[in-house]
Amino acid sequence: MEHVDLGGLRVAYHSRGAGRPLVLLHGGVCDGRVFAPQLDDLSDRFRVVAWDAPGCGGSSDPPGSFRLSDFADVLAGFVAALDLDRPHVLGHSWGSGLAIELVDRHPGLVSSLVLAGGYAGWAGSLPADEVAERLRAALDLADRLPDGFDPTSIPGLFSDVMPPQRRAALATVMSDIRPTGTRVMARAFAEADLRDALGRVTVPTLLLHGADDARSPFDVADALHRAIAGSELVVMDGLGHEAFSESASTFDAHVRAFLDRVDAAGG
Repeated sequence: MEHVDLGGLRVAYHSRGAGRPLVLLHGGVCDGRVFAPQLDDLSDRFRVVAWDAPGCGGSSDPPGSFRLSDFADVLAGFVAALDLDRPHVLGHSWGSGLAIELVDRHPGLVSSLVLAGGYAGWAGSLPADEVAERLRAALDLADRLPDGFDPTSIPGLFSDVMPPQRRAALATVMSDIRPTGTRVMARAFAEADLRDALGRVTVPTLLLHGADDARSPFDVADALHRAIAGSELVVMDGLGHEAFSESASTFDAHVRAFLDRVDAAGG
């Protein structure tokens, strides 16, 4: 693991490979280690960089006042510090909202977006009562850390198709989450409504949706697709919210094909 210091925050990351940069943004309640299969598979073609968001993994905790815009500004500084020239950016779940916020606040910074299990923020994609319940559950989880949290208790994350080895790895990563990061990220996403920003996304965008995703259902992916001009929507049969872990080969093949098309077109 490597790290950079940005505005008083230590930001850790894993990096592998060479070529065009591909930045991976993990979801909530985890860190960049969840992308181990993508670091292995896609690094033959890309310089794959999986960051730990502030409050996660090897990165330091952010101030309690941090919101999604603050995370996006740190991410932009991270891209600059690593000299990643117009990277492709892949965001999963919470990370998908961060990716949208990044391109809205920092136009021209990235070449393309891949949004997996995506949201326009919880406030921008879910009913108010569902947002309130998710925030309540996240804050309750944070209060029980570090010893009173069972990763498998979060509905919709550990599907039956996830290979046992990946299931165990995901549970290990999730068991290492910290109270501050959990609270700050949950509050940031509960407040985030990025629907207006979707119409300003001009880079090529791929939406990857697991047909059995119980966390971010199809109507959320469809709304993103309709709002982002020229976006592609791929529905992966038999996969859920953690599709990148459930079938890395299927997920990575879609990512690779899309990025190859973008690069061939000079994106």
